[in-house]
Amino acid sequence: MAADTSPSLPAWGETRVVGQALPRVDAYERVSGSAVYAIDVAFSDMLHAATLRCPYANAKVRHIDTAAAERMPGVKAIITDRTPGANIPWYPGRNGPTSRLFDPHCRYAGDEVAAVAASTLDQALDAVCAIKVEYDQLPFVVDLNDALKDGAPAVQEGGNYADPPRVMQRGDVAKGFAEADAFVEETFETGCQIHSAGETHGSVARWEGDHLTVWDTTQGVFDSQRSLAAALRLPISSVRVTSHYMGGGFGGKLELGKHTVIAALLARQTGRPVKLFLSREETFYAVGNRPADRIKLKIGAKRDGTLTAIDITNRGIVGAYPGSAGVAYQAMDLYLCPNARAEEASVYINAGKQCAMRAPGFPQCSWALEQVMDALAEKIGMDPIEFRLKNIPEVSQIRGNMPFTSTGLKQCLSQGSEAFDWKRSREKPRVEGPIRRGIGVAAGMWGYEGHPVAAAVVRLFADGSANLNIGATDLGTGTKTIMAMVVAEELGIPLDKIEVEWADTATTQYSPASGGSQTVLVNAPAVRSAAAEVRRQILMIASEQFKLPAGDLVIRDGKVFPAAEPEKAVALSELRGLNERRVIMAVGNRDPHPAGKIALPFIAQFAEVEVNTLTGEVKVVRFLAAHDSGRVMNRLTYENQVFGGVAMGIGFGMTEQRRIDRKSGKVLNANLLDYKVPTAMDVPVDIRCLPIDPHDTECNSVGSKGLGEPATIPTAAAIANAVYNATGVRVTRAPITPDEMLRLIAARGRRA
Repeated sequence: MAADTSPSLPAWGETRVVGQALPRVDAYERVSGSAVYAIDVAFSDMLHAATLRCPYANAKVRHIDTAAAERMPGVKAIITDRTPGANIPWYPGRNGPTSRLFDPHCRYAGDEVAAVAASTLDQALDAVCAIKVEYDQLPFVVDLNDALKDGAPAVQEGGNYADPPRVMQRGDVAKGFAEADAFVEETFETGCQIHSAGETHGSVARWEGDHLTVWDTTQGVFDSQRSLAAALRLPISSVRVTSHYMGGGFGGKLELGKHTVIAALLARQTGRPVKLFLSREETFYAVGNRPADRIKLKIGAKRDGTLTAIDITNRGIVGAYPGSAGVAYQAMDLYLCPNARAEEASVYINAGKQCAMRAPGFPQCSWALEQVMDALAEKIGMDPIEFRLKNIPEVSQIRGNMPFTSTGLKQCLSQGSEAFDWKRSREKPRVEGPIRRGIGVAAGMWGYEGHPVAAAVVRLFADGSANLNIGATDLGTGTKTIMAMVVAEELGIPLDKIEVEWADTATTQYSPASGGSQTVLVNAPAVRSAAAEVRRQILMIASEQFKLPAGDLVIRDGKVFPAAEPEKAVALSELRGLNERRVIMAVGNRDPHPAGKIALPFIAQFAEVEVNTLTGEVKVVRFLAAHDSGRVMNRLTYENQVFGGVAMGIGFGMTEQRRIDRKSGKVLNANLLDYKVPTAMDVPVDIRCLPIDPHDTECNSVGSKGLGEPATIPTAAAIANAVYNATGVRVTRAPITPDEMLRLIAARGRRA
């Protein structure tokens, strides 16, 4: 074994494998049903678990009677807050934990009260229904405005602000507005969006002595391992977490879930493996959401388009427990502006806790920021794209004017508008009876550069095949394929000769969680580092056999040959030194981020819509997404990420919104029938992806930046701007439902 101690690798030039549109290495397993997801894990003695949840939005448990449930057929264990070892702190706040695993004070309809393990799932569900609980019901609040009223029921001790308002600013905002020739001020609202992943949350837990193994639906096996060990007060080495296949996460599976701890406790109590998977309904109120926000935004500019001041105030809902609903980052950094101020605060209501969801805070900010930018452009008589191009920064203003390693926003806007045929589309007639057509644009950025700590191991065997070992979870985004392509690129061997081991804390190398659009840009450089060291060793071996300097040799298609004499190629399996060693292995690590610079992705998206002024229906008929996410690693997965992100953005802007009954505090649309996730009927047939590669040689050794988050950030805002272009109606409340459109159209008619 030889560890990689070489300096940072030079940037790739033209690549042969990386960048191609290649199918996924595990495509057959996924489509054939042979892939083993956590829900597929089964043992002959396995028990099934179900959770009893509080039916009230705010209540205290006075008494629990489990006697009848304990006598029911198949029931093996019941745990409550009184069960030894189950009194586990949960939801860390500023002054310590604010709750427990089964807290007697339930603060939303769906909070966990007890759990049952039984021989079958039906038996567990029946036993849950047989548990008798006496509650003291308390006043509750499920609306942002109501939560902030004087005398509102307090969700947590100390009131309904999860934290004091936070203010950040630069320059002099008042002076900036005084210098402006025009300004626009507006208040926007966004709805609460649910992750709605294809696979629900769940875990299978099994103990072997004091060692716990969990098959989990998690985006980060090492994060789950650490959190689970802390919750159960175990050494990290005693906990193993694996997540080989996942059906989507979108941020909702980044945190350790209560269901995982409950499964582990029940498994320890019964001495048998326990499976606990949430129902679809439970995922709508118990495992997180994109919080709803109320954003007040004011922007000023000079007549020539120069921004002079930005002022944003946000109040975001975090649910019943501590969290963060911040949105201001993008408003403070996307456009060049010397005077900017942001004030934010998170607010409690009696509802499920928010958590990370694909680009946390950024789609909400875009909804407000990009609409105000359009309105201000109209006010000063400037084209919306020209206005944005006037204010593109080369440094991160929010990070002390740190330079970007690359800034492709200008190209996203200019090349995107050309590909979208922006100018001609703006001039086309857009009225056909009650149908109004319009186009819109919105830009964006993502503000997280990833956690630069990851390791990978690459092994090359004597027959010319290779093994890649990484800890990253593949959420269904194609991570394994891209990492295998990096190995193929460096080693010059076919993709089908590379096996990948992944996402198992007992057998794979450390990787941070797959979230924040960091998976490729953190792991791929580590993989390349390991593969490059293996390549170096191969060339040294071949150098001895060919009697030539290693620099004169090339590896390609599983063969080694002198660059000047390709006809003398020798298969890797025929290298004497490789056959003698049997295996070459190297460890690669991710280099730190470039000192004094920051690598972030940028976006511009363009939408064309049809608005039916009689029904209020909005249809997206054409869409183009221009993305500066650095080097395209796999064109097929790149486009899939963008199209999926756009679909999620369409849901955020047009169809999706959690609805809570203000009388009962219960979620009214906790199912995929009433909660409207976009379908193929809602996504435009004409949807295109335009990669913008700034050839960034500083961001990392593979030149790639984040893509998953950026793909959904400006989508809804681009649609809203297109709706305004079509109708003259500014939609400030998301989602843009037909009834909301009809109300706004009618209001505009009355004003006219």
